[in-house]
Amino acid sequence: MKFIYKVLAGTIIFIIFNNVKANAQGCVAISGKGAFTVMEHPMLDSSITPGKESSWVFTSAYRYFHSYKHFKGTEEQKQRQTLHNEVVNFQNTIDLSLTRNFNRFWSVTVGIPYLINIRSSLYEHGGKERHRSYSHGFGDARVVAYRWLFDPRTSHNGNLQVGLGIKLPTGDYNYRSYFYNVTPSNRPVDQSIQLGDGGVGAIAELNGFLHLGGRFSGYTNLYYMANPRNTNGTRTYRETLSPLLANESIMSVPDQYLARLGVNYTFNGSFSALTASVGGRMEGIPVRDLIGKSDGFRRPGYIISVEPSLNYSLKRVNLFASVPVALKRNRQQSVTDKENSVKTGTYVIGDAAFADYSINFGVSFKF
Repeated sequence: MKFIYKVLAGTIIFIIFNNVKANAQGCVAISGKGAFTVMEHPMLDSSITPGKESSWVFTSAYRYFHSYKHFKGTEEQKQRQTLHNEVVNFQNTIDLSLTRNFNRFWSVTVGIPYLINIRSSLYEHGGKERHRSYSHGFGDARVVAYRWLFDPRTSHNGNLQVGLGIKLPTGDYNYRSYFYNVTPSNRPVDQSIQLGDGGVGAIAELNGFLHLGGRFSGYTNLYYMANPRNTNGTRTYRETLSPLLANESIMSVPDQYLARLGVNYTFNGSFSALTASVGGRMEGIPVRDLIGKSDGFRRPGYIISVEPSLNYSLKRVNLFASVPVALKRNRQQSVTDKENSVKTGTYVIGDAAFADYSINFGVSFKF
């Protein structure tokens, strides 16, 4: 197996997903709806000979997180747990993807997540009793084409890969559940556990590695998904909580972004390789989209995490796991928050619940 394959084995981007509300580790950031989840780019190994570089890779990955700590800006709202009125999300994502490597330069990945979500709250059920709402099903699918800028056979000390693709609105973005003590009782679930966002998104990626000497290498992954659609028509009923939230009565279709930078250390064996990695990770939802309007309800913000990970690679099988641990959580002012700050003459900012960490693991098979 070539060195380049062993180095990049540790640069897998894990689930997340997706995707726009339920997110990486809370009510903001990347969620599991399909904008990105696992993006793995298997390299050539010694079994591939000239003219036979094509292959298929199937990847199955799982992600779990439990969000319950509320933040306004970077300040944690610890009183929410004391008063027992915090919102709690349990989110599970199973991501399935299939990659076609056409040659040593080009590949295409098609993927879709399956989500299982539980949300516990008081305010959505009349404010006096805690109840749960649910959602489950397939999220938004993605199709992304990748190309290495330099020949992987000769660029052993570093390379860059660009990716361009599309996110399709295959997930239900008006998923409904039963709510207690409110009218109507059957209404759309919170944006954080919707299965999709209703938008056709444009995906851009940049992935790279650099040999640092010995067994060390560096990696980076940059990702942005632009969602031109403004709002998706799904009711939030937030205007029933306060007249100041009239602009948040319909769900927004926000952009998403991710940046990763870290270091790998590879232990080489006769028939396998173990790669240990550690790096920084930032992911989130911007206040305003890159293209189009940014009306409606969204919880903009970002998470900065330290991300340790392990990857064990055999000739045709990869096992991988990572646990991003949150270092900084920031729920930024939304468009409505800024408008209300001007109207009232006071600083207005909503809150969002975040997790302390997420758990990601999976396996890929080359055939």
